[in-house]
Amino acid sequence: MNDQPDATLPPVGAYVVDTRTDTVGQVRDTLHGLLQLRPVGGGREWDCPPEAIRPTTPVERLHAGVATANATSRGERL
Repeated sequence: MNDQPDATLPPVGAYVVDTRTDTVGQVRDTLHGLLQLRPVGGGREWDCPPEAIRPTTPVERLHAGVATANATSRGERL
């Protein structure tokens, strides 16, 4: 159900920041011109317009991974 790939969009698997919420997400798919993002470590996907994303910095990517690992170690459900 993917639309045609757009060379200007980040590839599936890339980590980006949704600038509307300042949330790090992993690109899972594109559909009807929107990116489908999932939180680092899993969770509910959300749609994001391409103009509302930017690449993550290495620090942001690391922070999201550490936060997920800490939550998992506390037994929190993601």
